[in-house]
Amino acid sequence: MSFYDLTAETIDHKPQPLGLYKGQVLLVVNTASECGATPQYAGLEELWREYKGRGLAVLGFPSNDFGAQEPGSEAEIKSFCSTNYKVTFPLYAKVGTKGSGQSPVYGFLTAKHGEPKWNFHKYLVGKNGEVIRAFATSVEPNDAELRAAIEAALAAPA
Repeated sequence: MSFYDLTAETIDHKPQPLGLYKGQVLLVVNTASECGATPQYAGLEELWREYKGRGLAVLGFPSNDFGAQEPGSEAEIKSFCSTNYKVTFPLYAKVGTKGSGQSPVYGFLTAKHGEPKWNFHKYLVGKNGEVIRAFATSVEPNDAELRAAIEAALAAPA
């Protein structure tokens, strides 16, 4: 099984097979609108714009798991992200990232790389649909180590 075998619900409540991204490198992030790390939305959007033409997709999965910092509805989240951070990368419906309410997407992401400890935890998924590495909240989207890992994943064969 790979990440691309899963389906997730978009922020507009439509099921979407993640096989849509097959062969791409993914940066999957659990997001929240009321977190100290929320300004990372701007950096994630910058990454998306810079690398999408080279095969990177940034996927945002809002979650209310940490400090109840994502209390809004999907419509409110979408509006907040668009208005405040001009987010154009794909956003999905709110998910559980840990524990008994964990979504299948996060079940897959965390199996070998651990559950997120806070909002804006990042999982880098290779072209083969396997998780390459996880990055803590403290690793900003413009971090040199994260960008180097993205570059290496983009350069790797499919």
